[in-house]
Amino acid sequence: MKTMAQVLLEEPPPSGLICGVDEVGRGAGAGEVYAAAVILDADRPIAGLADSKQLSAATRAALSLEIKARARAWAIGRASLEEISALNVLGATLLAMQRAVQGLAVTPELALVDGNRLPKLGIPARAVVRGDVLEPAISAASILAKVARDAAMVELHARHPQYGFDRHKGYLTAAHLEALKTYGVSPVHRRGYAPIRALLESTP
Repeated sequence: MKTMAQVLLEEPPPSGLICGVDEVGRGAGAGEVYAAAVILDADRPIAGLADSKQLSAATRAALSLEIKARARAWAIGRASLEEISALNVLGATLLAMQRAVQGLAVTPELALVDGNRLPKLGIPARAVVRGDVLEPAISAASILAKVARDAAMVELHARHPQYGFDRHKGYLTAAHLEALKTYGVSPVHRRGYAPIRALLESTP
C-alpha cells in the first residue's frame, strides 16, 4: 500500500527540487511561531529523520546539524508576537512558512506542507496531513523549526526564569499556568489565548 507521500510524488518535478515545510509553536501560549523549509539532497541521505516530537532533544540537535550540512537548501522563518496578535495564530503560522520558503537559497518547484492548510508561496504546493511522519523533507523541516524555536525559548527563559520556558517551551502546561497565576502575564505571552486572556481579565 502506498503512503500519502508516495502518491503525491508519483510525478515529481524534473529537477527533483521539492521542499518540505513545517511549523512549531502554533499551540504555545508564549513565544514566536517558527517554520522551516528544507530541500534534501538525494545524493546525501540523512538517516533517522522523523517527526521532531518523536525524537529526543539530543537527537534533534544532532540531526539539525546534519540537515544543515547535507541539505541542498534550508531556511527558517518566524512570525512575531505582534503578528500573531494581528493575524491570529493560523495566519502567523502561514506567514512564517512563507518566509521560510522565500528564504531558501534554491527555488523549489514544489512545496510539501505539513497539515491541511497552505501558505501563499508563489510555487505549486500540496498539503500533507501527517507529513512530518510520511515525508522526509517535512520531517527535516520539523526538526530545524523545533531546534530553532527551543533555542529561542531557552533565551526567553534567561530573561523570565520564573515561567520555566526552558522546560515547557511556552506551552500551557499545569506548571506554566500556575506560574502565570503567581507572577502574572509577561510581555512574551500571547495575550489573545483564552487562558491568558482570562487571567488578564481577572486581574484587578
